[in-house]
Amino acid sequence: MLATYFAKHYKYNTVLQLHYKKIELPFEYPFTISGGRTKTHQPSLFVALQLGNYVGFGEAPAITYYNITVEQMIEDIEAKQKWIEKFAFTEPERYWHYLHHLLPKNPFLVSALDMAAWDLYGKMKGKLLYELWDTTFENTPVTDYTIGIDTIDKMVAKIKATPNPIYKIKMGFENDIEVITELRKHTESVFRVDANAGWTLDEALHKIPLLNKLNVELIEQPLSKDDWEGMKVLYQQSTTPLIADESCVIENDVEKCVRHFNGINIKLTKCSGITPALRMIKKARELNLKVMMGSMNECSLGAAANANFLPQLDYVDMDGPLLLSEDIATGLQFNNGKVSIEGKAGLGVRIK
Repeated sequence: MLATYFAKHYKYNTVLQLHYKKIELPFEYPFTISGGRTKTHQPSLFVALQLGNYVGFGEAPAITYYNITVEQMIEDIEAKQKWIEKFAFTEPERYWHYLHHLLPKNPFLVSALDMAAWDLYGKMKGKLLYELWDTTFENTPVTDYTIGIDTIDKMVAKIKATPNPIYKIKMGFENDIEVITELRKHTESVFRVDANAGWTLDEALHKIPLLNKLNVELIEQPLSKDDWEGMKVLYQQSTTPLIADESCVIENDVEKCVRHFNGINIKLTKCSGITPALRMIKKARELNLKVMMGSMNECSLGAAANANFLPQLDYVDMDGPLLLSEDIATGLQFNNGKVSIEGKAGLGVRIK
């Protein structure tokens, strides 16, 4: 499918070559989060970086509430392609710095290119990324499975259709406590709550003690991303770990989260790639913050990047391949929330 499309453009060359394509992958169920935002397909940009006989792949999903579309990413590629390909590639960190300055307003595109660069580099070295980072694939956290906002009956049906040790429950709507209370009747699995910045401070102070009784492991982004005063109060009073999502986008946000959150959720597309994510993890550890890595409904290609980070994480949300009904890569295995990588180099997946 995608491999065949890109292969038509490959020709041996000792300079970097970029290929790209838009793909829309359907969700298994319509996906709804706080604010009534629903989608049935995930549009994404897929890129390939070729150097000699080696090809690295990357993915960037388009997210409307971040004002990022595939069309905008392609427009930026077409405006800067000769410079993207002009770089004398030797290793990913230097390339990321180059891209970061070349495309300062499009972190999603930089992330896709950075992912492809790491995949390319790993294949050139004959190692998986986590091996390049001197980590071992053991004691890795299990991924949650997201239950999008829906009627209670449909949310219960999703849980029954996909048994998992941890579920991420989207909240931040009027009767969310009633919904999660009902869901608890149908499973003993751990719950994680994602409020998507949908609560006020008073609502959070009221709801968190109720959630404690429902075996909720953590709460993502309870308040709006700029409500630092509210989060300071909530951090002092909450007995449930609070994880920053929208409040922690780039490297400079990590330090702001101290004494406001217990941990951070890193998303590669938002922070602009694997390279800055490595630095964010290091900084979070220095500040005694827990580290979660989240996803933006990537298929197995983008999820493989998350998988290589697993040895460095406390929590992970990388269920995109489980939420989508189609995929363009193989090589990731999900077994009751536990993730394994089948490949031997780069990201560890193969493009179909």
